[in-house]
Amino acid sequence: MGPTIIDWDDVAPADAGGAVRKRRVPGAGAELVRVEIAAGMRAGRHDHRHEQFVQVLSGNGTLETEDGRREFGPGTVFHFPPGAWHAAEFRTDTVLVETNLAEPDRGVP
Repeated sequence: MGPTIIDWDDVAPADAGGAVRKRRVPGAGAELVRVEIAAGMRAGRHDHRHEQFVQVLSGNGTLETEDGRREFGPGTVFHFPPGAWHAAEFRTDTVLVETNLAEPDRGVP
């Protein structure tokens, strides 16, 4: 079993390409990922095989899903069931925390 208390600053960042940095904390059936995204970045339309929740800690932008486009900012929470496509534009530097749940019968994403 890993540490009970984790400081994000103690988790080594990984360059996820472009101006995006991710810090991952794995668990038995889920992982938390702190994502730091530079202003002006776009996440093109994509989906995941796993269920995902995303909490916006700071920054703002626009999220697009099959339900249309919606503005987001601090305090916004997204929920994406497996296979739900989404895209986003980030107007300002943004910090998100993703909770990625294990794929059914496959383990942590």
